[in-house]
Amino acid sequence: MSYTDVLVDKKEHIGIITLNRPQAMNTFNVAFARQLNDALWEMENDPEVRVVVIDANGKHFSTGISLDEFKNKTNKEYREFIRLMDEHNHTIAKMKKPVIASVKGYALANGAGLSFACDLTVAAEDAKFGTTAINVGLICLGPAAPLMRHVGRKKALEMVLLGEIISAAEAQRLGLVNMVVPSDKLEEATLELAAKLAAKSPLALQIGKTGIYRVQDLPYHEGLDVLSELFAALCSTEDAEEGVKAFLEKRKPVWRER
Repeated sequence: MSYTDVLVDKKEHIGIITLNRPQAMNTFNVAFARQLNDALWEMENDPEVRVVVIDANGKHFSTGISLDEFKNKTNKEYREFIRLMDEHNHTIAKMKKPVIASVKGYALANGAGLSFACDLTVAAEDAKFGTTAINVGLICLGPAAPLMRHVGRKKALEMVLLGEIISAAEAQRLGLVNMVVPSDKLEEATLELAAKLAAKSPLALQIGKTGIYRVQDLPYHEGLDVLSELFAALCSTEDAEEGVKAFLEKRKPVWRER
């Protein structure tokens, strides 16, 4: 499929979605949100792709929803519009493939939420994060959903209600970022991480992500039983057999394409 507000590419088993509204600091509008979600599902359904990276053209990852969108809408229209603006939070959680955010510049409001929703985040050391909508009379409730999963209710309330901007180092300390790297090493570090994941069993990656998302709202013992069932299912697959056999034979495994 052809897109304009996002670009798609593949490097071996890594699918790359590039946010492509640099003239508007990669802000969300209707076309941008739809294309982002379509691109995510395209990557999810591509058997050659094992890991997805979201990066951005221009200086900034994304500074949220375009403020031009907040006018001349009925309540019903706003409800439909906001559902679309938040759709990536559902999409990434439903995807079986790992999604990595590669963040530079500002990741604010819905842009921060996109980063929080990704499974892993690599950030340039000068990147900034913030749930800043409160500062223009709005509120970052969509981004709050993945945010609260990472930092807990009290910190999420602080960030959403104050709307202050934090550094990449602070975001890493809070568990919102996995790696902080020099700005000129961001692409290299992101692709290196993606390549490490792409070298793993695709099926094991998918079952691992599915299991962790599935149990986060379950009681401990119920969650443990769900994870045990998923692991047992993996153990009987060709990938599991190949992985163990390759380890014992001291060679690299050859994973089945899906």
